[in-house]
Amino acid sequence: MLHAVIMAGGSGTRFWPASRREMPKQLLPIGGAEPLLVRTLGRLRPWIPPERTWIVTTERLVPAVRGMVPEIPGANVLGEPVGRDTAACAGFAAVRLLADDPEAVCLVLPADHVIGDGAAFRSAMEAGAAHVERHGGLLTFGVRPTRPETGYGYLRPGPVAARAGGYAVHRLERFIEKPDVDTARRYLAEGGYLWNSGMFAWRAAELLAEIRRQLPGLAEGLEAIAASLGTPSEAETIARVYPSLPRTSVDFGIMEGAELAWCIPVEFPWSDVGSWQAAWEVAPRDADGNALQGRVVALDSKGVMAVSTPGGPTIVVAGVEDLVVVATGDAVLVVPRDRAQLVRDVVKALEKDGRSDLL
Repeated sequence: MLHAVIMAGGSGTRFWPASRREMPKQLLPIGGAEPLLVRTLGRLRPWIPPERTWIVTTERLVPAVRGMVPEIPGANVLGEPVGRDTAACAGFAAVRLLADDPEAVCLVLPADHVIGDGAAFRSAMEAGAAHVERHGGLLTFGVRPTRPETGYGYLRPGPVAARAGGYAVHRLERFIEKPDVDTARRYLAEGGYLWNSGMFAWRAAELLAEIRRQLPGLAEGLEAIAASLGTPSEAETIARVYPSLPRTSVDFGIMEGAELAWCIPVEFPWSDVGSWQAAWEVAPRDADGNALQGRVVALDSKGVMAVSTPGGPTIVVAGVEDLVVVATGDAVLVVPRDRAQLVRDVVKALEKDGRSDLL
């Protein structure tokens, strides 16, 4: 049976001041009317039922997540005591899935992506799941680039090795870190490179086998957690073991060195919505290119992303262009839209100043 694992533990610092520790990006209506997590789950219905849908988030967000998506069984919302990147997250989900279904095939999906064609998304995911069920290995989905993007990692697929559901399946040659702009332009001109979507398909047991082979420290911790599941020591074991797990990503900790790794190129509209600039790109916009949310008035302004959160003040933008303006009950952000990545530095500065009340 096919399971879905939704990774929902990120802190969303690039969406400050709307995104906070207790209400991060994935729980906010970024670029649309519903929270990103709710939209992610909506793409899976009715294809994968709630009882085979799993959400991994931070322990402190478990109550908020359960309240936001009550259709998901409470036991299927897994809390990480601390974040240990995506390899630990995926491994934690895998040991829990295998306790219920030793043959589990799973899709592993971030909670905070925007995807413009749900039918095409499901078609590609079905193809990937069918391929790994039949042939084994670990599979990732690569998005065909539409511009020289420096904010994404890239994939280099090898020759076509098989077909599944009308999709070409390639052996995966390598992952590439986020490039500079000249390299990104070259990738786009040459072709043969894909954006790394961070979406995966595999048998849970095969993922854990690769972890044992490549990341023995992570495997040891996950095996201790697996042995405790369903026992009185489960919560204590997770709390004790999880902080000691090594911090590494699925991409570079597991996929890059996997004995059998696949890639399916996909072409549906996709964004990881990594900044306010990216949110503006995917949000509904008026005739002047303004994306406005909440109590906002725009006069003679163009290309503005303006958000007033519930409880925030009325924002008026007049005679300005290409700005991000975000207001909450206790903070206001104003930044040029093309410099929206500076928001992460803002959060670091607030941390340094001890302004935990704003985080």
